Amino acid sequence: MGRLRRSRVHKGIRDIQRKYRTRQYMRDIDQIHDDIQPQNASKFDKPELDPELPGMGQFYCVPCAKHYINKLSLDEHQKGKIHKKRVKLLKEEPYSQAEADAAAGLQRAETKSKKPKTDAMMVDTTEATTA
Repeated sequence: MGRLRRSRVHKGIRDIQRKYRTRQYMRDIDQIHDDIQPQNASKFDKPELDPELPGMGQFYCVPCAKHYINKLSLDEHQKGKIHKKRVKLLKEEPYSQAEADAAAGLQRAETKSKKPKTDAMMVDTTEATTA
C-alpha cells in the first residue's frame, strides 16, 4: 500500500483570494448615499434597458445597489434582513473630510482662529509686574 495523497486546495494562494474578494465588491455606503440625494434620484426612476444586467436593468434596489431579475424577487429582497440593515445604515450622514481632519487633530491654516487678548488680561499682567 502506498501513501495516500492529500488533495490540494488553494487556501494559501493569495492572488486567488484577492480575485474572489474583488469580484464580490459592493458599492460603499458613501457612494450609495450620493445616489439617494434628490438631485441624483431621477436617474433611477426610469432606467435604460441593458441586456447585460439581470431583468434588463429595470429592477434595481438603490440602498443595496443590486439589480434583480423581476419585481417579485425585488419585493422579496426588500422584506429581508440585509435590505433593512442597509437602509438603517443609510439614514446616518456619512463622515466628511472636515470631520476626519478634526478627529485626527488636523486643521487647515485658514480655519485656525487666534484668540485676541482682552483688556482684562493686559491689566492683570501689568499689575503683576508693578507689584
